[in-house]
Amino acid sequence: MNEAAHAFLLAFPALFSIVNPLSGALIFAEVTAGRRDRADIARKVGFYALLVMVVALWAGSFVLAFFGISLAALRVAGGVVVAFTGWNLLNAPERQEQRKQEQKPEKSSGDDIALFPLTIPITTGPGTMSVAVALGAGHPNGLGAVGWFFLGATLAAMALAAVIWITYGSADWVVRRMGPRGSRTVTRLAAFLLLCIGVQILITGVQDVLGPLLAQR
Repeated sequence: MNEAAHAFLLAFPALFSIVNPLSGALIFAEVTAGRRDRADIARKVGFYALLVMVVALWAGSFVLAFFGISLAALRVAGGVVVAFTGWNLLNAPERQEQRKQEQKPEKSSGDDIALFPLTIPITTGPGTMSVAVALGAGHPNGLGAVGWFFLGATLAAMALAAVIWITYGSADWVVRRMGPRGSRTVTRLAAFLLLCIGVQILITGVQDVLGPLLAQR
């Protein structure tokens, strides 16, 4: 049970920081303005985002094994990527928002926009996938510990999917309450947390690399 709680507390802040559903709600409100099926689109985005995160969490380690990538290498590389992403968001959240704005579809599009581009790449893009893969590949050893770990991480993904659904479904209210300035503030706070998580993942990876070498001396 402690392993599940630890996994939840590790995965939820990391995923929330990179997804940032509050800023995504601003884009969702603009993209779906005037559509009567906004509630249904918000529900679909939450469901699709859950699938993306769960698949990355559960299948990430198998993909690494297939390509012969060690867990230590993933932790070092993943920690650098996550920390670098957090650093960029911390210093320039406006660029991240502008990038998401450029990926949004036209309002007049009558196609199902819930999966693409509202889920991929706007809500759960490559950054979210890489974080989820890094989290999933960093599971502890032992059958029981692995089960509790993935239970906690999956619950974190489910909780974040619910947050996305609720936030996007209440996009108009979020826009009125936050506005661009509030969104940038939330982005910076989440970016600092993401930076700390990336540094922690990097430290763990360095320990995995140097630990056996130091033990031989």
